[in-house]
Amino acid sequence: MLMYHLNNAIKDIDNLIDLTKKDIEDIKVAQHGNVFERAKIKNDLIQSFENKKSLLDNELMKIIKENHGKSLEELITVEQKELLSSMKLKLSELKICNKEYAKYVVTISQFYNSLLDSIFPRDMEGYKMANHKPASLLKIRA
Repeated sequence: MLMYHLNNAIKDIDNLIDLTKKDIEDIKVAQHGNVFERAKIKNDLIQSFENKKSLLDNELMKIIKENHGKSLEELITVEQKELLSSMKLKLSELKICNKEYAKYVVTISQFYNSLLDSIFPRDMEGYKMANHKPASLLKIRA
């Protein structure tokens, strides 16, 4: 059962990595609609991974409880250790992908916010920014 949970968790991580890389490529070519469409898929995959990780944790705790006094290293097979190591590496790779993705998201967000501020300036209330005031160049006369 442990092997089953490990393999499924790794598949979810691989899928998240692939989707994040696609998001990065789509952001580079301004295909933001594709990114928004994948957001729900990614959220579902994250939820799926969290559930599988919980099942994996429960399985490991069950193994430890059944074998009092022994360390986890002694209780799991070489193949299981390799899968745990692989999962750790995949999580590190996902973290790196997410950092790169975040750089693009923050940059684009700052661009759009500065564009919005130049069209619809904001008043400052102390250190807080107030809502945008109507832009004089966009007044419509009927």
